[in-house]
Amino acid sequence: MVQTKHRLLDYLHRRQDAMTELLEQLVRAESPSTVPAAQQPVFTLLQSALKDQPYQVRQIPGRKTGGHLVAVPRRGDRLASINSQPRPLQLLLGHCDTVWPLGTLDTMPLVVKQGKLYGPGTYDMKAGLVITLFALEALQALELPVELLPVWLVNSDEEIGSHESTPHIERLAQRADRVFVMEPSLGAMGRLKTERKGVGQFTVRVVGRAAHAGLEPEKGASAILELSFVIQKLFALNDPQRGISVNVGTIDGGIGSNVIAPESTAIVDVRVLHKADIPQLQAAILNLQATTPNTQLIIQGRIGRPPMEKTPGNIQLWQRAQQAASELGMAIEEGTAGGSSDGNTTSLFAPTLDGLGAVGENAHAVGECVYLDQLVERSALLARLLIEPPLGTI
Repeated sequence: MVQTKHRLLDYLHRRQDAMTELLEQLVRAESPSTVPAAQQPVFTLLQSALKDQPYQVRQIPGRKTGGHLVAVPRRGDRLASINSQPRPLQLLLGHCDTVWPLGTLDTMPLVVKQGKLYGPGTYDMKAGLVITLFALEALQALELPVELLPVWLVNSDEEIGSHESTPHIERLAQRADRVFVMEPSLGAMGRLKTERKGVGQFTVRVVGRAAHAGLEPEKGASAILELSFVIQKLFALNDPQRGISVNVGTIDGGIGSNVIAPESTAIVDVRVLHKADIPQLQAAILNLQATTPNTQLIIQGRIGRPPMEKTPGNIQLWQRAQQAASELGMAIEEGTAGGSSDGNTTSLFAPTLDGLGAVGENAHAVGECVYLDQLVERSALLARLLIEPPLGTI
């Protein structure tokens, strides 16, 4: 493996300028989740970059999204044949959609400063797409043996919940020996994500009774007053030691200052670290009862994306990553992410390692950037992991 390490790093260092150039092209192709047509330029760039590699690339059209791209080695012939493969595959996951609206480049221009590439979508997660592509290229160029069929899926709806892509992700994950999620790493140290919180959203609607606030306030029942009590009950469900967070993010309601509010609504974000806590937490929210006379609670929602936990398979995959990083002269650490990803889904079916993408900062924030000197190391680490034997063989 020592020789493999040097060959990977030497090859990818020679390709570093090409990696940066492709990343710049991808960032210039602004691709907000909510604009389906904006995804096509990104898919076109990826397909063009794959044209000299032995991959068959297919696009799965979306109904309300920009669809998804799947790249499969030609020996698999076509995507439909994956289900008939006698051996498992290894799944690479990434997304091309971003949270940034079209025109963001006007106020957050693409710029390189002090070894960092700034721009919307650089860190989350177009650099992860570049890292993946060049890892696959390195394996092909160096003719390194790969036991498990690498299948790459790039979806365009991750930032809005992956509702259309999840069935495809689940189908592939069920055939996978392991899954590598190319989401950005955690923090400046580039920690890999071995745990992620599950995420849910609830809507709490309070129905009260309108009345004139000055003439007949006693005939009213304030939905806003009741909601204030509900909010306190919701915040009381927070349990940092268990990794449970409950946040009322928005509230709305009322007609005017001189009217007893007949209706009020809150949108609630819920995060949970352990799957075992989901039933009790959901029940506590859905079973809240009104305490203000003549008001009614209507509560809807669920924890739709379960947490990515430290399963035995996930731990084993993390240990493989530690060994591979050590061989490459890299020091890596693990961490827990408060946000979710498609890794939460794949972890239900196959050993999953997340956060293998770029090292950088300010995801979803002004100043989003990646550290350019880390692109080579991250791509080499992924390539090294791709040539690992199946998890079940050791």
